[in-house]
Amino acid sequence: MSRVALITGGNRGLGRAAAEALADDGVDVVLTYRSRPEEADAVVADLEKRGRRAAALRLDVTEHDAFPAFVETLARELRGRWGREDLDVLVNNGGYEGNTPFGGIDAATVDALYAVHLRGPILLTDLLAPRIRDGGRVVFVSTGLTRYAANPLFSVYAAMKGGIEVYTKYAAKALGPRRITVNVLAPGATATDIGGGLIRDDERYRAMITANHAFGRVGEPDDIGGALRAITAESAGWITAQRVEASGGQML
Repeated sequence: MSRVALITGGNRGLGRAAAEALADDGVDVVLTYRSRPEEADAVVADLEKRGRRAAALRLDVTEHDAFPAFVETLARELRGRWGREDLDVLVNNGGYEGNTPFGGIDAATVDALYAVHLRGPILLTDLLAPRIRDGGRVVFVSTGLTRYAANPLFSVYAAMKGGIEVYTKYAAKALGPRRITVNVLAPGATATDIGGGLIRDDERYRAMITANHAFGRVGEPDDIGGALRAITAESAGWITAQRVEASGGQML
């Protein structure tokens, strides 16, 4: 029986790369999207071309009251498409960076970052935990910015990711008796559309980042997908409560 993964925010960027990497490892995928259903449909079609079964469901991780209904929708999808109601892998990926400059931080932005990066993943994981198969994998996507302080614009974003890194350890302890591993994947600077595609598209900004970088380049989505594939593999069952940074040696 194929393993099945749920990836939030799987319609683009790192979420899409994660879906493709897991598909190449023989894992079927349910991905979520908040908007742009056409992107989600394109990812599903791509995964099916790779020989995997896939589905896309809408989920806004800030709509916390809708989580129970989403879990039931997911169960129906799993039952209808896979003949089961549980998952092997949960990847909490969905998010955005937000800008919170010192002297100009507003409460609405703080609340939004909290809802997306801390409250949402915690509540969703708590609801889904009974539906994760024993011996499964849970991953929270964080950021390299929790290790090194870079642009102060991202201070609150990094603080929320720091919070989810702490929560990961407690979730790992709670789910350990069921042999479910819980880890954090912390990407370094990666060429995606986050931040308006600044890292991907601005050569001067990219050169500034790579000046102190072991590999001398920023990451690509496939680099992060490969790291996720490694820590969710069936062979990675003895790795839990860890922060795994996938940055190619940034800021060493």
